[in-house]
Amino acid sequence: MIRTRFAPSPNGPLHLGHAFAAVVAHDLARTRGGAFLLRVEDIDGERSRPEFVEEFFRDLEWLGLVWDGEAQFQSHRLESYAQAGERLKAMGLLYPCRCTRAEIAAAATAMGPDGPIYPGTCRHKNVDSEGAAWRLDVARALDMAGPLEWTDELAGIQRATPEIFGDVVLLRKDLPASYHLAATLDDAADGITLVTRGMDLFPASHVHRLLQALLGLPAPVWHHHPLLVEADGRKLAKRRGSPSLGDRRRAGEDGKAIAEALRQGRFPAGISLSMGLHQSP
Repeated sequence: MIRTRFAPSPNGPLHLGHAFAAVVAHDLARTRGGAFLLRVEDIDGERSRPEFVEEFFRDLEWLGLVWDGEAQFQSHRLESYAQAGERLKAMGLLYPCRCTRAEIAAAATAMGPDGPIYPGTCRHKNVDSEGAAWRLDVARALDMAGPLEWTDELAGIQRATPEIFGDVVLLRKDLPASYHLAATLDDAADGITLVTRGMDLFPASHVHRLLQALLGLPAPVWHHHPLLVEADGRKLAKRRGSPSLGDRRRAGEDGKAIAEALRQGRFPAGISLSMGLHQSP
């Protein structure tokens, strides 16, 4: 049975971009007789605010989207992230790094999906691990895992090329785990068979496929959908004040009508769909 999920972070209110993502995940599950799950990615330190979680519940219900079972919370799964980190350390695939972003930017010679590619400064150094981040030695991991592929419903079969990110951080010094590690483990724990998310996260799936192979996790199918973007091509963002669903709900707008408009490709003035990767400054 197909299982999808919507996984917002409670560091701000939901907006139309989130509504579109939720509708895609919900409708793919419902039209195929599957389950639609809700997961709250609430491990972003002080940025995660519990009051937003209750808003998420109200917003989804207002849109007419009903999830199956109880909502899951990343904050309840910290032990699983730690255990996976220790397993990867034991495999000799993680190393501590104390480089700052400024140091990485100054030393980098290439750019990746997330910005300057880490040049491997600490890879073969004796670095004090206390309070350090832990990076994945991607070249060594690929040697261990061998050639990998993953499938996107819209883009087809992809050869996994996680090296485009360089040695990504999996255990952060300020948070329990990186997005890459937490999302990969959570999708496996929740039995997700179809990972739906925006095209801006398409490159991340290369890393997630590698982690699945290393940790013996099942590989789902992915569905990277278009993004709602503003007139200048930037995706909608909480930090730029895109109108929230909560504000629309409290103003008396019809949430189910909004969800139906999103399904039919009818968007407010100045907002459109884009399959491209739009990086926000």
